[in-house]
Amino acid sequence: MKKVKIVGGAPLEGKVEIAGAKNAALPCLAAALLTDEPITLHNIPQVTDVSTTLKLLGHLGATATFSSPRTIEVSLPKIKSYIAPYEMVKTMRASVLVLGPLLSRHGYALVSLPGGCAIGARPIDLHLEGLSKLGARIELKHGYVEASCRRLKGAEIYMDTVTVTGTENLLMASIRAEGDTVLKNCALEPEVTDLANLLVKMGAQIEGIGTSILKVRGVDRLHSAAHTIIPDRIEAGTYIMAGALSGRELEIEGCNPQHLVALTDKLLQAGANLRVEGDSIWVRGGNKLNPVDVKTSPYPGFPTDMQAQFMTLMTQAEGVSIITETIFENRFLHVAELDRMGARIKIDNHSAVIMGGTRLSGARVMATDLRASASLILGGLVASGETVVERVYHLDRGYERIEEKLKKVGAKIERIDDD
Repeated sequence: MKKVKIVGGAPLEGKVEIAGAKNAALPCLAAALLTDEPITLHNIPQVTDVSTTLKLLGHLGATATFSSPRTIEVSLPKIKSYIAPYEMVKTMRASVLVLGPLLSRHGYALVSLPGGCAIGARPIDLHLEGLSKLGARIELKHGYVEASCRRLKGAEIYMDTVTVTGTENLLMASIRAEGDTVLKNCALEPEVTDLANLLVKMGAQIEGIGTSILKVRGVDRLHSAAHTIIPDRIEAGTYIMAGALSGRELEIEGCNPQHLVALTDKLLQAGANLRVEGDSIWVRGGNKLNPVDVKTSPYPGFPTDMQAQFMTLMTQAEGVSIITETIFENRFLHVAELDRMGARIKIDNHSAVIMGGTRLSGARVMATDLRASASLILGGLVASGETVVERVYHLDRGYERIEEKLKKVGAKIERIDDD
């Protein structure tokens, strides 16, 4: 099994190019199920969650052709299978996004309940309740969701809690439903807006894009379209914090600074030296860092996907900071691993209290989920001595060649085998 070895203390300097957003690419790939004409997507990230999604689409009957490393054409003129099996979706919760499109276009889907990182329960109750309101018959049996309908019919749906994949699934399901659908309390994440923009290019009629209320007028069919995936704001934020921890001056190129305001505001409060120009953010390390409290919340609030990385940053701030996690109940699994490196962090219910100003030292640590992996990489960059991060397959789900990008800007980092 692959691991990442880091020798800490090397200053970072240069330019990091940001890839397309994994969390935007996955629903956009699922949207290809809605039409029998080809969909072309540019700026596709080279991460394993994309590979897993393409295998699933291939199982359903799609053909996917890369015309370049970042441009893909997905075509699904005819469905060959309506089943998303457990073996293909157990590692990725976003696999549930095929449920809405399959049901909308073909009237039947049998989708395994999703798997993914062990960061807490992410039930799909709201997905299923919404599909039922659209007229689907839903049954749960043997770990699968079986959904069927003659044709979905428009409805008014209020989601009790904000859910990104729930919003995306119900949006895709309603596109070809008969009549009008109103989705209320929708997620505002840029990735949801990106999906909606693709659907409009495919012929969907959607009002309220970028707001909490989406109004959809159903259409009989969708057509081919080309679309460029937005930059990955979580990848960008991770490298910005790497620069704040250990950099001279690092340029984060090809990002969307507007998608990063919640993070950059906190970094400025912490004393980080940031400069924004166009689609780049420059960060200069070496500043004394101040403790800052953070509470995760849905967009435009502070993203839960940046919580672990920000915690590593706060271990180097002079003073006590508190990070409160409101989205997932098990998203402090990285705390024990950071403590192995010398951090002083205490868990108090849904909050982590970080006693900053500690010098981290290299250790063997184990990644427990995707973003925890990144927090340990950041810890290794600033720690004294050698850090080895195990289970980096989590890392590959959402970061494109992270060790290569960091090595290019001066990090002493490499991927190694068990032996």
